[in-house]
Amino acid sequence: MPRTIWSGAISFGLVTVPVNVVSATESHSIQFHQYHLEDMGRVRVRKFCEVEDREVSSAEIGKGFQWTKDQVIPISDEELRDLPLPTAKAIEIDAFVPMEDIDPIRIGDGYYLQAGGAVAAKPYKLLVEALRRSSKVAVAKYAWSGRERLGLLRVHGDALVLHAMHWDDEIRDPSELLPPPVEVSDEEIEGALALMETMSREDLEGEEFQDTYTEALARIIEAKREDRPLPEALEPQEPAKVLDLMSALQESVAKAKASRGEHEGEADVHEMPAPKKKTTKKAPAKKTTTAKKTTAAAKKTAARRPRSA
Repeated sequence: MPRTIWSGAISFGLVTVPVNVVSATESHSIQFHQYHLEDMGRVRVRKFCEVEDREVSSAEIGKGFQWTKDQVIPISDEELRDLPLPTAKAIEIDAFVPMEDIDPIRIGDGYYLQAGGAVAAKPYKLLVEALRRSSKVAVAKYAWSGRERLGLLRVHGDALVLHAMHWDDEIRDPSELLPPPVEVSDEEIEGALALMETMSREDLEGEEFQDTYTEALARIIEAKREDRPLPEALEPQEPAKVLDLMSALQESVAKAKASRGEHEGEADVHEMPAPKKKTTKKAPAKKTTTAKKTTAAAKKTAARRPRSA
């Protein structure tokens, strides 16, 4: 397991659960360094003091808050560590809520909570089972790195996971990004649902969920190391211009079925509804009243026509 990021305790009413926090994820991305192209010497970032115009060591560097242009308030790590907060060394559970009540946009990185020794085993298990049976998650507050944060506690397997959460005022209002108002027909919505059904699955396993970018980058590095020709680049696909939304949905459903090795009629999905066409009947010139009644009846019949199942 990775190193411990933070140690403290979960406060659950009068129950205390000592825990260690470790990262729940790891990056497999290929990392690059900066080099001087002329001689491939490593380029490094050095820290200089603007006043003394010299490089300074890490021991000489501290934190500060710029109060005005000419005044900086120094803040030490000890002062941050000793902030008078009840959450400084505890994850204080404030509420239990259904997971569906929390907007996913507020949820951040996840961390595993490791029981802090044998004394924590029973209260740790108690909280795991209580969360599991309640089908709820815990919302808590904790303080890391000089600020108080909001968190979400949930069960993953038999382990507790803490997700960092954004405060409500940290979420930007997306209203200015919305497109202009448009109308979407029931047939188009049903077509989109039919496409979603053909693309539905029970898991996220398979080649389409692998990191092809990192794999391609590894092949390039290996080819250059062995002085071999680089893999040929794929031609970028231009996004199709959608002129007829219903036709695009129908074609997408057909392609989704084909990619899964299905043929028409094999998949248990609803067929795409065909767009309605308006028809006008020509009535004899002498029977004007009868023609109007016939047209009205035709419109009512069309309105009652059931959609394709």
